[in-house]
Order: sequence, then structure tokens, then C-alpha cells
Amino acid sequence: MLSIKLEPLVSMVEMELRRLRHDPFEILTRAVQPILWIAVFGSVMARIRAFPSIGDYVTFITPGVILQSSTFIALAYGIALVFERESGILKKLLTSPISKSYIVAGRALAGGVRASTQYVIVLASAALVGARISSNPLNLVTGYLVLVLACMGFTGLSILIASLLKTRERFMGIIGAITMPLFFASNALYPIEVMPDAIKYVSLANPLTYTVSALRKLLVNNSYDILQEILVLFCFTTLTLGVAIKSLRRIIE
Repeated sequence: MLSIKLEPLVSMVEMELRRLRHDPFEILTRAVQPILWIAVFGSVMARIRAFPSIGDYVTFITPGVILQSSTFIALAYGIALVFERESGILKKLLTSPISKSYIVAGRALAGGVRASTQYVIVLASAALVGARISSNPLNLVTGYLVLVLACMGFTGLSILIASLLKTRERFMGIIGAITMPLFFASNALYPIEVMPDAIKYVSLANPLTYTVSALRKLLVNNSYDILQEILVLFCFTTLTLGVAIKSLRRIIE
């Protein structure tokens, strides 16, 4: 019975992995920006010692760069739904025996897996420039699972936004308007302590902050004290998927 319930989710993830296998050039092009963040921005900021209190700056920003590149991919995932609605593919999918909840959950999981391809790329790039990242397999695997969970939440948010917009141009405009503010209003590039008070409050409500915190504890501090972060990310992902499921009907209107 469980295998029947998991089959729609697995099939959507498999479809996404098949797309990546047939178009590996996409992975390479998406690797350029995070490599520049690590190799150029990180190295320059480390040399000028912009934040002396955090020590090795390249190591510090590695989890944040993972999130920056992965989050953009997850948030952009909804554009596929806008295209499928325009072409009529989505209507065909909704006439299948798969329920709306499985469609959203499956797409969110597929988006999370797709976005998580940045994990290995950024970690390898950071290691090449001297970042001190944990080599413990358990830490690395746990960090990957945390990233997938967070990216599922952002993919769900992307699906929700796609349900409210009817053109790809508007969708990409909205995504561009929220991606960088989310990134800069988090602890990805600098500690929360140096932020203005108003931004501190925003960062505490920002799911990126908790994802970066969990990754930093696992990959940099070798700590498993991530229960709070996991609970926040679980609530965020559950909320976005739940609202996206309810709004799915708008996508085909």
C-alpha cells in the first residue's frame, strides 16, 4: 500500500533526474554563479577581513552560497507549471488518477532534488579554495537532506506564486523581486549580530536563516544541534505545500 502512495512522488523525481541527465549543460551553467561567489567574493572579503569575528570567511559563507543558488532554482521551478498551463499539459495531468496533493508534493520533491544538485558543486568549489568543511559522511548526508527539505518548501512557494500569475514574464519578475531580499535578509553572508535591528527581525522570520544555520552547524561546526531549525523548516514546507495544494485549481483556470 505504501509503495502505491509513493509511486507518484518517485515517478516525478525520476522524470526530473531524467531531464538533468539529458541536459547536463544546465548543471554546468548554474554552477558558474556559486563558484564566483565562493572563489571571488568570498576570497576578497576574507582578504580585507570585513568580519574579523567570524574567522575563516570562505568557510562561513559556503552554506549561504549553497542556499543562494539552490533557492533560486527551487523558486524558479513554478515557471514550468505556467508553461504547462499555457500548453494544456497540466489539464491532462489533472485528469489522471493522481490527486492534487500528490501532484504538488511530487513536484515539490522533484524541485528539491533538482535544486540540491548545487550542493556538491558548491562544496567542491569551497574545498578547492581552502574552506574547512566537514568530511564526515553523516554530516554531509544530513546536510543534503536538510537542503532538500528547505528547497521543497521554496518549490511549494513557487507553485503557489505560479497559481496566482498567468504569464511567465510576471512570474520571473516576482521571483527576481523576492530571491535577493530573502538572501540578503538572512545570515548567509554575515552574522545576524551586525544587521540593523529592523533586518534582524526579518531574518528571524526568514526560512533561509534557519537553513543556513542548520547547514553551518553540520558542515562547519560538526554539531547536530539542529532540532529548532528542522522544526521551522518542516513547518515552512508543510505550510507552503498545503496552501499550494489548495490553490492548484487556479493554475488551470
